[in-house]
This record gives sequence, C-alpha cells and structure tokens, in this order.
Amino acid sequence: MDDEGLERGAILLLSLGEEGATEVFKHLGPREVQKLGVAMSNLKNITNERIEQVLSDFHASAEGKSPLGLNSNEYLRTVLTNALGDDKASNLIDRILIGGETGGGSGIEGLKWMDGASVAELIANEHPQIIATILVHLERDQASEILCLLPDAVRNDVVLRIATLDSIQPSALRELNDVLTKLLSGSKKQKKSSLGGVRAAAEIVNFMPGPIEGTVLESVKQYDVDLSQKIMDEMFVFGNIVDIDDRGIQLLLREIQSESLILALKGASEELSDKIFKNMSQRAAEMLRDDLDSKGPVRLSEVEAEQKEIMKIVRRLAEEGQIVLGKGEDSYV
Repeated sequence: MDDEGLERGAILLLSLGEEGATEVFKHLGPREVQKLGVAMSNLKNITNERIEQVLSDFHASAEGKSPLGLNSNEYLRTVLTNALGDDKASNLIDRILIGGETGGGSGIEGLKWMDGASVAELIANEHPQIIATILVHLERDQASEILCLLPDAVRNDVVLRIATLDSIQPSALRELNDVLTKLLSGSKKQKKSSLGGVRAAAEIVNFMPGPIEGTVLESVKQYDVDLSQKIMDEMFVFGNIVDIDDRGIQLLLREIQSESLILALKGASEELSDKIFKNMSQRAAEMLRDDLDSKGPVRLSEVEAEQKEIMKIVRRLAEEGQIVLGKGEDSYV
C-alpha cells in the first residue's frame, strides 16, 4: 500500500468510529495494522473536503459527528486494544505513538509486531541459520527490511541459507523458541514446515533495493550458479510483466512476434492482458482479442515455453537499461 493509500485508509478508519474500525483491524495482518496505525497517528489538519473525497470514493456517507474531532492517539489506543488484545496492542501502540522499545509479544509471532530495526538489532548476533529460520516465518517485506539492516556478509549468508532451506523439524522450532521465548502453541504432533526454499528467497530479495539485490544475487552466484539462476527465475516470472510501466510494455511489444504473444497470453491473468491491450493501438488490440478468442485449447507446456521466450526478451531489455523490472520509485535518472 503506497503513502496515498495509507492516508486514505487512515481517514476512512477514523471516520468509521471505534467499533467499526475495531472490526476492520481484526481482519488485517501485523504489517497492515502497523502501517495504518502510523498513518492514523500522523494525520494532522485534514480538511472536510479531503474527508468527503475519501468517503465518497468508498461510497460512504459523511453525515453525523466525525470521530476526527477526537484525540486520535486515544482513539487509536482504544481501537487497537479492542481489536488485538492488551498484549499485542500495548507493544504496537508504544512503537507507533512513542517509538519505545517494548518486549511485548512472544516468539516469532511477537517479532511480526515489531519494526524492522528493532528485530535486526535483536537477532543480529544470532547464527545465520537461526536468522534464516526466523525470517522465513515473517512477511516478505518485513524480512527484506530486516536483511537490509544486517551487515553485508551476514545478509548474503542468510539469503543463501533461506534459498537452500527445505523444511523445519518441530524439534528445531522448539529449540528456536528457547531463543525467542515461544513459537509453537503446544501441539507436539505438528508436521515439519516447508517455509524456506528458492521461492521464499526470491520473494524476500524482490523487496530489496537494486544495489543490495545485486550484491546478494552475486554472492549466491559465487556459491552456486544454478541456485542463483533459480532465484532470478522466481523473481522475474511472466506475471511480473504487469508491473512494467507503459513505456516499457510498448518497447517489449515491438520485440515479440504476434503468434508468440497469443500463446503466452493464453495463460496470463486478466490484469496483464488488459495492460497489454492498453498499450496497443485500438485496431491491434481488437485483432489480438479476436485471435485469443478464436484460439482453441493449447497445451500448458506450449504456453509456458512461449512465456519463457518472452521473459528472455524482458531480461535482455532490462540488462540493456531499456525497461525497468517491477514497481517502485526512482525508476528513471
């Protein structure tokens, strides 16, 4: 969620009233709650026009007394406590409103409610295998944030261990809980958890800034060329093309044969297909739609083969600096 989205969400939650906002928070994860909580705490001098704009976008009414006239910090304390309980709310409220360093929460579950800098400081001196085991339990963006705060050598070692981590035995998790207090909730008949692997490593590296990402992948490549390529393959899959900007899509389309594009789009999401159509002339888009509609069933292996060929073009254009892979700021200099 970008800054604009966070602000709109914060305004909406403050407008719902304590009971309504409480119900919303119950359905959000730790990272969403933390980000929205910070946004709510930072709201200052919001105009009526802005409130009405947000409410109208959500098809809501701005009638009645608005809770924006209340002390937002006290409101936030009440809502978070009702939604999360005293322990989690106390830990999170201190971090949002005070920036304090509390020790609330337990085990890895407790780490999910902490900011990245605090977690990095807490685990920095642990063995890289312990750090890897911890990070695969966290949200990918939080794990990436924590890794970026660790020393280069530790970071590279940890990503390599995540990529080669296959599964975690319950006994290992219990030992980890001795380090971080308590992770498992009592059941001794739990199956081992498949949490690491190439996909997990790729998802975490995807959130890293470009320079750090390059250093990490180069480090993995020096250890195992094939493993490095597997991580890159997971990072830049065909569906990621939807995140390329319009200019990049137009450059890419010039390089792709029509028949290849038709086959590849047979297995694409509606969002990606719509983005492709949007960056074509009206006539070309209509012809492509007709070709897709008239194309009969196609073997999945054929679709995947064409998608891989297109991804080779994507990577080449990215290496040449003609397109930028993924979303994010600072795409152009």
